[in-house]
Amino acid sequence: MKHTRRLALAVPAIVAAALVWPATTLAQEIVLRWSDVVPASHPSVQMIERIAADVKTKSAGRIAIQSFPGGQLGSSRDTIEAVANGTQQLVTEGAANFGAWVPAISVVESPYVWRDGDHLVKAMAGPVGKAFNDELIAKRGMRILGTTYYGTRHLTTTNKEVRTPANLVGFKLRVPENDVFKAMAEAWGARPTPMNFGELYLALKQGAVDGQENPLPTIKSGKFDEVQKYLILTAHIITPRIIVVNENFWKGLKPADQKIIQDAIDTGVTWQNAELARQEAALVEAFKASGMTVIPVDIEAFRKPVVSAVVPKFEARWGKGTYEKLQAIK
Repeated sequence: MKHTRRLALAVPAIVAAALVWPATTLAQEIVLRWSDVVPASHPSVQMIERIAADVKTKSAGRIAIQSFPGGQLGSSRDTIEAVANGTQQLVTEGAANFGAWVPAISVVESPYVWRDGDHLVKAMAGPVGKAFNDELIAKRGMRILGTTYYGTRHLTTTNKEVRTPANLVGFKLRVPENDVFKAMAEAWGARPTPMNFGELYLALKQGAVDGQENPLPTIKSGKFDEVQKYLILTAHIITPRIIVVNENFWKGLKPADQKIIQDAIDTGVTWQNAELARQEAALVEAFKASGMTVIPVDIEAFRKPVVSAVVPKFEARWGKGTYEKLQAIK
């Protein structure tokens, strides 16, 4: 009798749980894994965290973005391949690293092509950026959701004072793993040494390379100022990085969820670009205060040999006149 009574009392609770269960299933999380090779302290990663918080709020917790900074999921090449294959959903990477599928895209990371960050962002938001996006979708199933200003790149050296390209002859310069950067280093007479970002601090400390080149906020977040004596203000490349998503994953989202994510990315990119510019404005003096020797140089002396060598070398890949057309965008 007692058993029957307990069962009778339990039935309404079981029925109620069954009625609630489908609603819980419908509210199941959509999870996006987003990687970046730079450290968690960099604005590029802080941007991901801000976007994740925005998306979580606007989706009432249904959509979760997980951030993996510092190369946790692998090198630049590893994580790009992972997004292409769908084993992760998002990556932020230098535009030139997608050149295997969109050969012309490396022009946006070529030396001395941009006047400033606004020039870069305007070009990528227009027909040039759309053409790159269309080709990347068609060739490798990846979509560009945003372009970030990564900063203006400068040289640092461990113990060599560099004032002209002649001082770089034979210099082991770490560069990203793409051939435009290699050609730039060779035009200065340096010995380009491609290397994953995660290996760079130790390589500088141990003398495996003589120096590196990166934007000021990256130099700071990577703590390269701890193992580099000279900062040479060459301003040789204004780097765009692109936020890329797996196309099949993106198409599988409801339009309303796509909008939540895209709106959050747009807001996050605007914040990140402004934050990087703010940091750049203060970092030269900060590096001086920390003991680095800052060397202003004749920019034209560094620009001329690079443009003379690199533009003709890659013109067939970029399209004849593309470099000049980008420079002419107002």
